[in-house]
Amino acid sequence: MFRLENVSKVYRRRGSNVVALQATSLEICAGDYIAVVGPSGSGKTTLLSLLGGMLSPNAGRVWLGGMSLYEVSIAERTRLRREKIGFVFQTFNLVPYLTAVENVQVPLYLAGVPTGEQRARAVASLVRVGLSDRLDHKPHELSTGQQQRVALARTVVNDPPVILADEPTGNLDPDSRKRVLDFFDELQRENRTIVMVTHDPQAAERAQRRISLCDGSVSTGSLRTTAKAA
Repeated sequence: MFRLENVSKVYRRRGSNVVALQATSLEICAGDYIAVVGPSGSGKTTLLSLLGGMLSPNAGRVWLGGMSLYEVSIAERTRLRREKIGFVFQTFNLVPYLTAVENVQVPLYLAGVPTGEQRARAVASLVRVGLSDRLDHKPHELSTGQQQRVALARTVVNDPPVILADEPTGNLDPDSRKRVLDFFDELQRENRTIVMVTHDPQAAERAQRRISLCDGSVSTGSLRTTAKAA
């Protein structure tokens, strides 16, 4: 699925180099559920952005399937992101003046799906996350947990094989956090690949494998052999 070959990323800040990711080689297989953990500023979001085709490395290659993400055209990389990757953000990134169903329709619109099919698929996706009674509510009319579920519905509406999540439970109450993590478990059972950046120990425990980052250096943990938490 993903393969990193000697990938590094360095930022230039105030005349100094800041190493966000040291030369890293890493493989993520189809169906993996991975938690990326580490202190703030350790390079977690940088790694996620590299995997998502949103941040080119200074050196090395990032492979998605048989495609080197940063050696294809911008148009091709955009297509790969649209068709292969779903993104989940801590801040949700919902459009404030659109309803829940309209927010979920956005990636379908961008993919050129016919209008009637857009709504039907968006409704089905919202039903899946338990929001059948909130279809026409705007973000400010929803709780924080409900907004995150709208974002999850938008993430999966195009049926992506890969889910990249950046602190998806960071702003949530315990019940909403459990709903989100249960949904991730469901997606993993569908053999989707999930890479989740998290500071949440309970979220990290749900994953099968752990990648730890410290000062841009990567270490990996083993696959879990015990059952995930309920």
